[in-house]
Amino acid sequence: MWHYANFLPPVDHISRITIGEGQTPLVRSRYIGPSLGLSNLFFKLESLNPTGSYKDRFAAAFVSGLRQKKSSFCVATSSGNTGAALAAYCGAAQIECYIIVVDGAPEAKLQQMQFYGGKILVVKDFGLDTAVTNQVFETLEKFTATNNISLPISAYRYCAEGMLGVQTIAYEISDDLNGKIDHIFSPAGGGGLALAMAKGMITYNSKAECKVHCVQPVGNNTIAGPLADGLDFAQEIPASTTSISGVQVPGILDGTETIHFCRQTGGTGILVDDNKVLEMQQLLAAKEGIFCEPAAAISVRGLVEALNKNLVQKNENIVCLITGSGFKDMKSVEKAVAPTTTDKKYNVNQFLEILATIG
Repeated sequence: MWHYANFLPPVDHISRITIGEGQTPLVRSRYIGPSLGLSNLFFKLESLNPTGSYKDRFAAAFVSGLRQKKSSFCVATSSGNTGAALAAYCGAAQIECYIIVVDGAPEAKLQQMQFYGGKILVVKDFGLDTAVTNQVFETLEKFTATNNISLPISAYRYCAEGMLGVQTIAYEISDDLNGKIDHIFSPAGGGGLALAMAKGMITYNSKAECKVHCVQPVGNNTIAGPLADGLDFAQEIPASTTSISGVQVPGILDGTETIHFCRQTGGTGILVDDNKVLEMQQLLAAKEGIFCEPAAAISVRGLVEALNKNLVQKNENIVCLITGSGFKDMKSVEKAVAPTTTDKKYNVNQFLEILATIG
């Protein structure tokens, strides 16, 4: 059995900050798997981390390093989940947290950052337009380098120490399934999570045969398409057109390295349609009891596409990463459900009539 802290960047005991991240449940699918003819489909519920996403692992590793350096502030960029995690962990560490936020980030995520004490700045077209996005990244990278700290973007290119925390997801899955994993399906924006899964699997057991698949929306095809087409480099796109928050990353970031490592595991790239992802988000809630944000449902929709292409055998052990809670993006929920019953009130007799029809 591995120990979580052994795989993180070394810091002294006093500097290590944790609020209960990691060791999230790996649960067997009760409906979606059997309905697809799959006997061993599992969901890794990263949505049950303290702030509701896998980014807590990243924040725990990074903020611990900040404490050891005795840094008094953190400057980050985020589409939502990284910012919320950093704001929470910085709050616990008594470190000022400044977050430059992508244009169009869900209001619920911004409110969560602010409630933890984060100071936010939304930059127009950041995260949507490649030129603006690159300019923000380059400016912040220079700023953090001047202050001798990493820029806490969840990508190895910018913050390898934080991504070591993310790799622990792979170690936990390996432990839970005794190393017998055939496929991991990972959502991707900039590619960091899929890369962490591939690196984690190779680090944990170089002889293990686990294919790590990178799944992206069609409107943000920077990695998945090139990976599937046998290309060696990720492709920058002018602008992200997907509606799925959290994966709107038109730049390359970890893309090329993700292609290399996923291919090394035997994995491939899979593209999914936004509407199909939103349908899967609803199915996960209604049939599995898993309330996740749209970005998390990307992995499960990717599995369906892989099954349609005969990339998966029905008796294999398959894990889909459920990366964030549905409470992160309530707009997607509001669009999907009818107005609540409080908009129409029933008298007692009507209630009794309706109750009589149940069962």
